[in-house]
Amino acid sequence: MAIAKNIDVKEEIVKKYIPLVKYIASRVIIGKSRYIEYEDLVSYGMIGLMDAINKYDDSKGMKFSTYSSIRIKGAMIDELRKNSPISKGAMDKLNRYNMVIEKLQKDLLREPSVEEIAAELNVSLEEVAEIEGYINYISVVSLEELIFSEDDDMPLIGTIEDENSPSPEKSLEEKEKIEYLTKAIDTLNEKDRTVLSLYYYEGLTLKQIGNVLGVSESRVCQLHTRAILHLRKAMQKLKYEQQN
Repeated sequence: MAIAKNIDVKEEIVKKYIPLVKYIASRVIIGKSRYIEYEDLVSYGMIGLMDAINKYDDSKGMKFSTYSSIRIKGAMIDELRKNSPISKGAMDKLNRYNMVIEKLQKDLLREPSVEEIAAELNVSLEEVAEIEGYINYISVVSLEELIFSEDDDMPLIGTIEDENSPSPEKSLEEKEKIEYLTKAIDTLNEKDRTVLSLYYYEGLTLKQIGNVLGVSESRVCQLHTRAILHLRKAMQKLKYEQQN
């Protein structure tokens, strides 16, 4: 059953959920992005909201607020991917960058400078800046988008059912995703778990997390990306072990 067919009702829903669109856009933009402007994200989010209004089916056992959040964020992420797709080569550079950061932190007992990072990577300062641009972009991609494949019809948040309208059609695959995620999080180091918890569960901004951890906002951005990459690797390892 669609949520609304009456134009006036749809307009009321749109007005009610505009703050949600703006909130999601503010979370997605994460600092200054050269790929897209905040206002553009809001526009794409509004398209996602209209799509949610037109396609929502309350018989599926999901709250409209949850469903609309998925559609809104999905519309924004899709546009970001069109503007700046992250290639495998870029991901490889990002993985190496994160490993170098960790090594230098242990060796120097402090945050390394850009010059020290460049020297360890054996690349120019311009190349380091390019890699850090990947960090700023990839951090807008949600946790579930990075962990699960693009072939999944429903991201992680979509597995959270409405307790007032439980669906009997919950698949074993969705339950396994939650189990893998829980086990994978347990394998992360304390800092990774803290960053993910503060960002995804406490709803803190990168700047607020930086204040909690005593580091810069850009460093939190790096930690966030590293935590997600570690989490994805942990989940892939768990799935491999399960299959063998």
